[in-house]
Amino acid sequence: MARYVFIVGTDTGVGKTVTMAAVATHLATSGSWLALVKPVQTGLVDGEFGDVQVASHLSGVSDVHEFVRLPDPLSPDAAARLRQVSVPTIHELAAKLRDVPVPADTVLVEGSGGIRVRLDTRGGTILDLAQAVRDHGQVQVIVVVRAGLGTLNHTELTVEAIRRADLPLIGLIIGSWPEQPDLAAGWNVLDLPRVSGLPLLARLPEGAGRWAPSEFQYAAWRWFSRRL
Repeated sequence: MARYVFIVGTDTGVGKTVTMAAVATHLATSGSWLALVKPVQTGLVDGEFGDVQVASHLSGVSDVHEFVRLPDPLSPDAAARLRQVSVPTIHELAAKLRDVPVPADTVLVEGSGGIRVRLDTRGGTILDLAQAVRDHGQVQVIVVVRAGLGTLNHTELTVEAIRRADLPLIGLIIGSWPEQPDLAAGWNVLDLPRVSGLPLLARLPEGAGRWAPSEFQYAAWRWFSRRL
């Protein structure tokens, strides 16, 4: 039975893609066979490097899947309506996700924006997708958060919604940790676990997405405070 680890964010631009690469690198060191999935990619045309390709480049994991690509830099729902195109429903995306072929025993799934962003034109979200594959395998969620001021509120709201959806959480990852953290970031390292009730799994260095793959892979497994 597959394990599906959903990597979701408190907002857009929090570092989900680099986090997926880091989690993939970390899991690969323990011998996991991995697949990387971006259900819906927006803001890019065919032939451009998407999020899942970036994560593959950094981590070295070559089994990648992108189900839908829309060219406009909008939410998937809005991008589809703008172009007046049909996109798969959440249940159709779930079927594609369940069909990701073996030998992957862990499938990493990156969301789009925050957890309430609509992935289809019927209102389905990344949490709905996670619920839809739950009967097919083990589902877990990692929340990617910001380091600075405002992150506590966004994190609490996100974690609360995931818990209401009855989805198991692994913990939090700060997607971009500044080289010179300010007062808020320093306190948030202490307060994020306190307000969320979840462990802080890792702090990813700011700019790590621009590192060479060899440098990234050498460093990434050391960023985690525990095995995932």
